[in-house]
Amino acid sequence: MTIPEIIDLHMHTTVSDGTDTPPEILTRVKEAGIGLFAITDHDALKGCAQIRAVRKDDDPLFINGIEISCKDEDGKYHILGYGYDPEAEAIRAIVEKGHGFRMKKTKARLDFLNSEFGFAFTREETEELLARDNPGKPHIGNLMIKHGYVKTIQEAISGYIDKRRFPNEYIRPEEAIESILSSGGIPVLAHPAYGSGDELILGDEMEERLKKLLGFGLKGLEAYYSGFTPRLIAEQLAFADKYDLYVTAGSDYHGTNKMEKLGEHNLACVSDGVPQLKRFLETVLTK
Repeated sequence: MTIPEIIDLHMHTTVSDGTDTPPEILTRVKEAGIGLFAITDHDALKGCAQIRAVRKDDDPLFINGIEISCKDEDGKYHILGYGYDPEAEAIRAIVEKGHGFRMKKTKARLDFLNSEFGFAFTREETEELLARDNPGKPHIGNLMIKHGYVKTIQEAISGYIDKRRFPNEYIRPEEAIESILSSGGIPVLAHPAYGSGDELILGDEMEERLKKLLGFGLKGLEAYYSGFTPRLIAEQLAFADKYDLYVTAGSDYHGTNKMEKLGEHNLACVSDGVPQLKRFLETVLTK
């Protein structure tokens, strides 16, 4: 199989916190000249299923993806999974667990905004929000903009939603990695240098975090990522070389909810990449 030169393996649809539906994403991917892509909605499988339902043989190549939000005593992680069996019990169970945590947090945030600031939404708006597959802070922010409480999503999040930290229930990274492996997939650490909020994880701290995840079965690093500087890319490539890890490239496109554009990940084409990237693509495309 010929590997396309232009790829993007990290993007979100309306199934999580993007603004494009899965069919719209497919159209955007073709318009951007991307030959291989993956949908990586947060803790969700439905977007990939919708792509598989509408994708034609002559459309860009597609890989099943997911991004699982995780946390443990050392901080937060986002674990990408690629090439898994979407019908596998392990991946479906972890998605259901993550969805349950997300729904509890969303309800708590709505109660907080109402009790603390008097922000109220109609019953229909609340029901529509809670009926989403993965409601999150951007969705609440959009409702706040609609009612004139704020002007931007960033203002909604930093000025109000994040003013209280709730006791969070999270999937642990070892759970996420094990669920992906058990479903025949490849677990990859998303935007490795980025931690919680503005936290930047580098050097020895990054390596210690990485070694822990390797012990759980991590197989790759998202070394090419929108916003990564040449230094950050070089450090991730060095870790990938040292620990014989796959490398991936993703924009983290969210439509109008974020600034990143499709294909924006600091890798012009696959030929400019590294052997670990080509090896990953060869492996995942044969699944």
